[in-house]
Amino acid sequence: MAEAIDLTGDGGVLKTIVKSAKPDAIAPSESLPLVDVHYEGSLAETGEVFDTTHEDNTIFTFEIGKGSVIKAWDVALRTMKVGEVAKITCKSDYAYGSAGSPPEIPPDATLIFEVELVACRPRKGSSMASASDERARLDELKKQREMAAAQKEEEKKKREEAKAAAAARIQAKMEAKKGGKGKGKGK
Repeated sequence: MAEAIDLTGDGGVLKTIVKSAKPDAIAPSESLPLVDVHYEGSLAETGEVFDTTHEDNTIFTFEIGKGSVIKAWDVALRTMKVGEVAKITCKSDYAYGSAGSPPEIPPDATLIFEVELVACRPRKGSSMASASDERARLDELKKQREMAAAQKEEEKKKREEAKAAAAARIQAKMEAKKGGKGKGKGK
């Protein structure tokens, strides 16, 4: 497994990548603040699972930065990309603190979550301009890749044509030498 990354600098939120996202995967942003996740939460002390979306295959959705989830999630999910699975270890200061969340989570508990970032989306009711801007950017990148591939293909075709022309010139010279000797002897 990968090495744990200290996301807060004080050991309060540690992230270990279990499965990396594809290099071109999107990440949460100002224009895509709604995230969909699968997760399983357990107590670090006992390993007891206290919550999971895996049993009923549900998706948990929240908006990053709004305080609707524990601090550790706001911190960790900002660093993830769609498709990534990470183990997030949260000290109590970044989870439920000294109060805990009875009866499942005792006071001052360190929690471990395995989280998969399934999707990032714009806010409901927000202007879709930001999402359409992102789509336009991705379309432009795709067009650039296609143009680069077409240019490489054109260059390859020109090289092949140049090779064929060179081979034809060599063949013609060889035939001219053969033909020249034969004509000279025949007279």
